[in-house]
Amino acid sequence: MNQPSSSRVSRERRDHVFLIGLDRVAKRNAFDLDLLNELSLAYGAFEADSEARVAVVLGHGEHFTAGLDLVNASEALAKGWQAPPGGCDPWGVFAGPRVSKPVIVAAQGYCLTIGIELMLAADINLCASNTRFAQMEVQRGIFPFGGATLRLHQLAGWGNAMRWLLTGDEFDAHEALRLGLVQEIMASEDLLPRAIDLAQRIARQAPLGVQATLESARQARYDGETAAAQGLPPLVEKLMASEDAKEGVRSLVERRPGVFKGV
Repeated sequence: MNQPSSSRVSRERRDHVFLIGLDRVAKRNAFDLDLLNELSLAYGAFEADSEARVAVVLGHGEHFTAGLDLVNASEALAKGWQAPPGGCDPWGVFAGPRVSKPVIVAAQGYCLTIGIELMLAADINLCASNTRFAQMEVQRGIFPFGGATLRLHQLAGWGNAMRWLLTGDEFDAHEALRLGLVQEIMASEDLLPRAIDLAQRIARQAPLGVQATLESARQARYDGETAAAQGLPPLVEKLMASEDAKEGVRSLVERRPGVFKGV
């Protein structure tokens, strides 16, 4: 099902997969205030769509994003950007709700600054072999305010993160894989089909199980293992009483794929 697209961000739902596309191609998908707001609204639409189970975030054209448009967006961000009404915070560091469902990012070409931070806030990241990354804020007299200082060292280790954050140097797809920023590298033409296939595989699983797994893992990541451990019993109790759990057992006994409804 196609949904209305804005001038900066496209939206399309294919069954249970929600595609969100950065679409400021003439500016290499660099983020101005309109793109920031419209991406937030697209995330909000994904969260509100009861049929959408997994999102794939992509960049139209040759590039994922050239990062923040310093001419058009920095002043607004300096004043404190927050998700508009009906939107979600794609980075999880600004004022506004976060999505509760899985997000996959598929990056190609330039993936700079706030684009890297979109990946750091996502759940799974894929990239094309031609992708170039850089967190170059230090070269512009600012710093990575979209979450890189919070998250990159968790993936890559302190020294690896500081190597790239404090120099602003570019690195390639293979270094991104070594750092843990991406999980797979592939040819450009295979990127979106692979991301959609992965999203469809996740969407076929029991929705409540996916939601609980993501909720528990995110709580451990952001709030610590103690908080996550305390949250396990109510999640288990809810799942074991669900129709999806009963269907999971039936499908196993009957040796067939499960048909899950999220209840």
